[in-house]
Amino acid sequence: MIKTRINTLLGIDYPVFQGGMAWISESRLASAVSNAGGLGQISSINASVDVVRQEIRNCKASTSRPFGVNIMLMNPNADDIAQIVIEEKVPVVTTGAGMPGKYMNDWLKAGIKVIPVVPSSAIAKRMENMGACAVIAEGGESGGHIGEINTMALVPQVCDAVSIPVIAAGGIADGRGFAAVLMLGAEGVQCGTRFLLSSECIIHENYKNKLIAAHDSDTIVTGKSLGHPVRSLKTPFSKKFAEMEKDPTFTAKDIMDFGTGSLRKAVLEGDQLMGSYMAGQCVGMVNEILPAKQIIEDLVRSAELLLSNTNKWMEK
Repeated sequence: MIKTRINTLLGIDYPVFQGGMAWISESRLASAVSNAGGLGQISSINASVDVVRQEIRNCKASTSRPFGVNIMLMNPNADDIAQIVIEEKVPVVTTGAGMPGKYMNDWLKAGIKVIPVVPSSAIAKRMENMGACAVIAEGGESGGHIGEINTMALVPQVCDAVSIPVIAAGGIADGRGFAAVLMLGAEGVQCGTRFLLSSECIIHENYKNKLIAAHDSDTIVTGKSLGHPVRSLKTPFSKKFAEMEKDPTFTAKDIMDFGTGSLRKAVLEGDQLMGSYMAGQCVGMVNEILPAKQIIEDLVRSAELLLSNTNKWMEK
C-alpha cells in the first residue's frame, strides 16, 4: 500500500486528491472521492457564499471522511468564504490564484490544514514559511489555469526547496503518472481531468463525450496575453479566443467579454460553440466513465505494481 506523510497528515487512505474545478467540483463528487479514501474537494470560485456553505454541509452529510474546499483567492467572495470554512470546520483548504497570507493565521488557529497550489519552488518556500502543511506543485500540463513550468521539471525542484510534503498535479491520469511523481519526490497526487469522467461528476454529457473522443494533441492554451493562461480542448470557442488574442483590433476587454461564462456553458449546457471545455494534456488517456472509487483504486493499484517492479532495470 502506498503510504506517505499525506495519509497521516490528513487521515486519508490514499494520497490522492481530486482537483478543485470551478463549476464542476461540488459535494457529490467530493464526497464520493473522500468515501473512496482520497481527498475530495469542493470548488468555491463559481458559487455564492450561501451556496458554498450549503455544499460544505451537503458534503458533511454524505461523508464522514476528510474533504477540502478550494478557494481561488481572486474570487471577490474570498474574504467571506475564508470565514465560512472556519465556521463550518472544514478540515482542509487548498488555495490558488494568489497568496493566502491574510487568512493563514485564522485558518491555522481553527485547525485547518492549508495546502496551497504553487507554480514554482520560490512560491512553495513562501507558503511553507506562512505555515502551509503541504503544497500542490501543479505543472503546465494541467487543465484550466496553468503555470509555465511542466510537472516533470517542477515537482523535483519544489521537493528540494521545502521540507513539507509535496502533492504533484498536471498531466497525471493513471498509475504510471502516480508512480513517476513519487519517484520525483512527491508524496501524493492531484488529478482533475481523470475525475471529469467519473460517474459522479456533474458535467454535461457533451463535455464527457468530447473528453472521451480527445487525443493527446487536442488541447490549446489561451489567455496568455491577458496574464491568465488556460488549457482547454480545441473547440470553436477556444480557437476563436486564440485568434482574437493575435488580432490587434480586439482589446483585452473585448477578449475577456467574449470568454465570460464559457466554462459554465460547457459544464451545465454542453454548448458546442461557446463552451470552454477545460482539460489537461493527459486527456487522451482518459476514455472511460468509472465510479470515483474505481478510479482511485485503479490509480493506486497500478502505481503499486509499477513501483514493486522498479528493480527490473537494475543489473544484478
